[in-house]
Amino acid sequence: MYLETNNLTKHFGGTIALDDVSLEFPAGQITAVIGSNGAGKTTLFNTIAGFVEPDSGSVRLVREDGGTPAQIDLTSLPPSRIARSGIGVLFQDIRVFGHLTAIENVVVGKQHQWGENPIRTLFMPGVVGRQDRDNLAEAKQHLDFVGLSDKASQWASTLSYGQQKLIALARVLATDASVILLDEPTSGIHPTMIDTLLGLVERLAHEQNKAVIMIEHNLNVVRRVGDWVYLMAGGRAEVFGKPDEVLRDDALIRTYPTL
Repeated sequence: MYLETNNLTKHFGGTIALDDVSLEFPAGQITAVIGSNGAGKTTLFNTIAGFVEPDSGSVRLVREDGGTPAQIDLTSLPPSRIARSGIGVLFQDIRVFGHLTAIENVVVGKQHQWGENPIRTLFMPGVVGRQDRDNLAEAKQHLDFVGLSDKASQWASTLSYGQQKLIALARVLATDASVILLDEPTSGIHPTMIDTLLGLVERLAHEQNKAVIMIEHNLNVVRRVGDWVYLMAGGRAEVFGKPDEVLRDDALIRTYPTL
């Protein structure tokens, strides 16, 4: 399974945000997208997630199950449909529900909950109750994965910024996403928690075979966990390759002149 963009183009007035961008994001790999402000990273991220509609080009999820690859065209679908197709997003700014407990925040991410349908709740209470218990057990597993099982019953608003980001990650996992978009995942969290978060990201890609796409300004993070890097400039992928190749390219010095 992998995600691909094909000839994506997006203009905002006279500004070219994406210029014929064709990229691949394979499963089992952490792909970092780097570049200066205005390079097109965020527009690419938002186009994949469905928050921005491209002027032309496409975004496709390709599933390979031993036979002919099956393609799901995500282009121009609303974000809710894209999420149901298997795309999960961890935003730079934390979006947890402070008035809910940690585990309730994770359960919210579970899709297709029968309890959301009042007819089923009224006429099939036993089935709905069993699914609710299953969803709660699964949410506990996701909290355990991110190391917060002991915080399950605490209000999200009482937890630290870094812990809230881990709750948000657990909620993404509850959607059963096969592609995970990470927008500046280490931004704003305490240095002691960066190792924890990056270790989880590596496990998602390398152990759970998810396609991880990471926008990250911290080049040390990219060097540490990136398997493949795209350096964007002017809405195009100017340089791409393994981190040790891209991070010593002359184009990187032009993009980050203070290095």
